[in-house]
Amino acid sequence: MDDFTSALYLGFRHPSSHVSPWQQLTTGIPAALEEPPINQWVANQVAKMQGLETGVISPSSLHLYWDVLGQARESTLILADDKSYAVARWGLERAAARGAKVVYFKHQDAQDLSLRLRQYVPRKGSLLVVTDGWCPHCGKPAPLPEYLSVSREYGGSLLIDDTQALGVLGARPTTELPGGKGGGGLLQWYNTQRENIMTICSLAKGLGVPLSILSASQQQIARFKSQSETRVHCSPVSAAHVQAASLALAENRRLGNLRRLKLYENVTLFRESLAGFGIPSKGSFFPVQTVKLPSRTNPYATYQRLRSMGIRPLLLEPHQGQKADIGLCLTALHSPEQITRAATCIYEAIQTGQRKAQRYVRTITPMPSRL
Repeated sequence: MDDFTSALYLGFRHPSSHVSPWQQLTTGIPAALEEPPINQWVANQVAKMQGLETGVISPSSLHLYWDVLGQARESTLILADDKSYAVARWGLERAAARGAKVVYFKHQDAQDLSLRLRQYVPRKGSLLVVTDGWCPHCGKPAPLPEYLSVSREYGGSLLIDDTQALGVLGARPTTELPGGKGGGGLLQWYNTQRENIMTICSLAKGLGVPLSILSASQQQIARFKSQSETRVHCSPVSAAHVQAASLALAENRRLGNLRRLKLYENVTLFRESLAGFGIPSKGSFFPVQTVKLPSRTNPYATYQRLRSMGIRPLLLEPHQGQKADIGLCLTALHSPEQITRAATCIYEAIQTGQRKAQRYVRTITPMPSRL
């Protein structure tokens, strides 16, 4: 079966034979007391990829959201995108439980953010704006320069989950390579200023390692470390994950731009193949592509038909009041044959559904009208 559910966009797999060995899997010491030097080195390298000063490593994004948003107090106002990813929402719930004022603004709407700020800022002290970077449902990036301008106007900071874009997008985008180079994420892609910005990035997608990095200024990271609870009460990142992250960074420097070019070529081939059948897709040049099904096409039935054809797609749950969607995660490792076959199967699955729907309509006997 051709699998289109993996978010390992660049195809980095890190087999055990390629990862440097370690003497012990974990030190057993809380990160707040002591960390191996390589942990800070990895965090700093990821931060520098984004153009930020420094970082701190963590087992997951949940650990980071738990701490960053858990440090909120009653004097804190948090403005969050109303379609924020679930893990961020868990952190926002903790902030609200600690007395912070959490207000949601419309998805990727800088104007609504500005409106909410005018309504609430005078009542609170510190301000934090929380958003995802790239939305795979919409296939669009958040308007980060506008968010940053508005939040700075009110003396606030911006917290971005840039997991989707890290490794995929980078600096100096061009027509030939709209995702840019280097893999530093949306801050590099936008070439925006980095003051008063924090990012949370899981390496589990573009770089293929299940750990996360909080990146920010020296002062912000120092404050985070001094107040972090998970660095005291939770196990630190294992040596296996840290060594895999070190390998991922080396592979990104050596092969990343070639993989990003191959990924873009695969996305282009998929979109052009679908368009040849008259089927549009959402996602622009990003590897998560959402198929725009005809209005009367049942997405659940289409999903099952594709699986029966040997295509494993994503079934995306309803978003923003719309029906469920069929999505595909494309990677640099997919072959052109897999890409074109997936597009052909999508067309055939849709056609089969439409023929069945037409037969069903023809079999319906009209009820006699009453005078």
